[in-house]
Amino acid sequence: MSNSTSKKKERFTSSGFILAAIGSAVGLGNMWKFPYITGKHGGAAFFLLFIVCLLLVGLPILLAEMTIGRGGRGSASSSFYNLSGNKFWGFLGFLSVLTPFLIMSYYAVVAGWTLHYAVQSFGGALNGQGIDFKQQFVDFAASGMPVVWQAVVMVICGGVIAKGVSGGIEKFNKILIPGFLIILIVLMVRSVSLPGAAAGIEFFLKPDFAKLDAESALVALGHAFFSLSLGMGIMITYGSYVEKQQSLGKATFAIGLGDLIYAFIAGLIIFPTVFSYGLEPGEGVGLAFMALPAAFAQMPFGWLFGGMFFLLLAIAALTSAVSILEVPVAYAMQKWQWSRKKAAVIISTVCFVLGVPAALSVTGVLNSFQPGGKTIFDWFDFSTSYVLMPICGMVVTLFTGYAWKRAGEEAGLKGFGYKLWMVLLRFVSPVLILLIFLYSVGIISV
Repeated sequence: MSNSTSKKKERFTSSGFILAAIGSAVGLGNMWKFPYITGKHGGAAFFLLFIVCLLLVGLPILLAEMTIGRGGRGSASSSFYNLSGNKFWGFLGFLSVLTPFLIMSYYAVVAGWTLHYAVQSFGGALNGQGIDFKQQFVDFAASGMPVVWQAVVMVICGGVIAKGVSGGIEKFNKILIPGFLIILIVLMVRSVSLPGAAAGIEFFLKPDFAKLDAESALVALGHAFFSLSLGMGIMITYGSYVEKQQSLGKATFAIGLGDLIYAFIAGLIIFPTVFSYGLEPGEGVGLAFMALPAAFAQMPFGWLFGGMFFLLLAIAALTSAVSILEVPVAYAMQKWQWSRKKAAVIISTVCFVLGVPAALSVTGVLNSFQPGGKTIFDWFDFSTSYVLMPICGMVVTLFTGYAWKRAGEEAGLKGFGYKLWMVLLRFVSPVLILLIFLYSVGIISV
């Protein structure tokens, strides 16, 4: 199973690794899902709960995944085998390859939406008066255009991946992440200066612990897990490209902090805008693609700020999509000895073909096909986000906590730090992941 020594392993530079990992973590989840679930569960109190969950679940597993990758020096599958010599662990590791492969198939669809809306907004198509933005999104999703934009996303991501780790992924993130940060700050300044923005800022920053309940805790746990790209094999794959002198502990802290700062600024963009224009902070997908366009349409220079917002979403989507696609590409390169370019082209093409039914099922021609009451798109999302990712996360915690005895040495931890990490991985994280899983699939309710 292991071919990790057959070719010289590609490497990140230290700064390139941090940027690529942050680029992976700060995806659509923090700009799209985080404001929605924060709005639904009471604002600032939920944000504080999210931080606690990040410390208890997110960071320990993030460190474990990077440690497995660097120690195993293989794909998200073979790293487990390389470290254990056990084919069973290699099979379980394969789930960390299958998961991002399936995720990429529908994530590219959503990423395509963001590109379309960025172009539409900069072009002024979203800035007219009296536009029914809900119907506009429904009509767009029902057309063939989502498939076109999905193809654009796959071409961009496949092209970046084909150029390699340092020449492709690292360079891509070094260009996009600084631009992403500039747009983020510009939009935050604009949002907090809107008339009536103070109510949104207060909602986000003033804790109301009375609104927290057991469901809030489970949702915060789930988002802490998902927002760091855990359970997708990404950090295992990226970890395999990290030099030995890189401190994984410091990298874990930097990535977690970057994710947290992004979520915080996203809140300061979304909530002031939402309250300024009388929108509902707990709205779902419609917040980004239906409600906010209506707000930008009323805003002076709304075409510009709306365009920047969707460009921000697009960059977040693309940096994450590149990391997602790298996992199955790295596996194919190692498993079948394909060249990077060949693996990128084939995997990108298969992901695209697999994702077309998902793109056409949102409101399109396949929308009426809903086995079990879910569209094809929803089934992709449910099976990966709520089933496979928690299982993969559980595999990582059990492998690092119990099966691999030299994890602490590879992670650079000893003494109290190592003991705390083991307690979290062996006892705390597995229980919390199990709760996330049982809640997500509807076995338990609160």
